[in-house]
Amino acid sequence: MKPWIKRSLYSLFGAGILVGGLTACGHHRHDYAMGMSDAERAEFRGKMVDRVAGKLDLNAEQKQRLTVLADKLQAQRAALVGQTTNPRAEVQALVAGEKFDRTRAQTLVTEKTAALTAKSPEVIAALGDFFDSLTPAQQAKVRDYLQGRHGWWHRG
Repeated sequence: MKPWIKRSLYSLFGAGILVGGLTACGHHRHDYAMGMSDAERAEFRGKMVDRVAGKLDLNAEQKQRLTVLADKLQAQRAALVGQTTNPRAEVQALVAGEKFDRTRAQTLVTEKTAALTAKSPEVIAALGDFFDSLTPAQQAKVRDYLQGRHGWWHRG
């Protein structure tokens, strides 16, 4: 695999871990994104940013960069979801007939890949800007979290 592809995949994986960790830190609704209005999403994103800002002791500039990152991640997520209102039904439709609908499955993969490819540079830039703005101590906290030592988000 080419080095730039590896770096891109690692960056996306890291961003995915960060997003997963951030979204998991306080919200347990199973229909979290599909059932939320834009105002609810904005409120949730604000709470998430405030929580992370508190855990990392972010200053105003760092908090602004985190907000930009959250906005870029939300835009990427919206692009991934696309126009569908029920992604589960789309996947179920692939196996609804006698045979697996390979053409539709490939179309779904192509659509989702294109959405990731289109939005990823913005997400990577926002994540890089945010991480690079952190102090070494703050960066160490993020690394500890990514290595599985979730002391600052662990419940109970």
